Amino acid sequence: MSNINVWENAEPGVKRKIFEPGQSMMMMEVHFEEGAEGYQHSHPHEQLSYCLAGKLEFTVDGEQKVITAGETIYIPSGAKHGCRALEASKLLDTFTPVREDLVKR
Repeated sequence: MSNINVWENAEPGVKRKIFEPGQSMMMMEVHFEEGAEGYQHSHPHEQLSYCLAGKLEFTVDGEQKVITAGETIYIPSGAKHGCRALEASKLLDTFTPVREDLVKR
């Protein structure tokens, strides 16, 4: 069953919706309850996250950065990263290439 354009639970207090991917890039919207975490992980994809609403603290390769609505963070290929919602928040994540590990067609 496809998970394209369907809200699904990612981690406790975190849900995501993956949009129809292109040939070599994809986007997904991610909603966080206050205090929810996107667990530390890494992947070979480049990632650019845009904060639609709220305030999140990212850790990328051990360095912390807080972003708020209207700000972005770049996560390089292979970087260990995660985030914590300092308040209820929404992100728009873009990846290249497509995260085949997440997409169910």
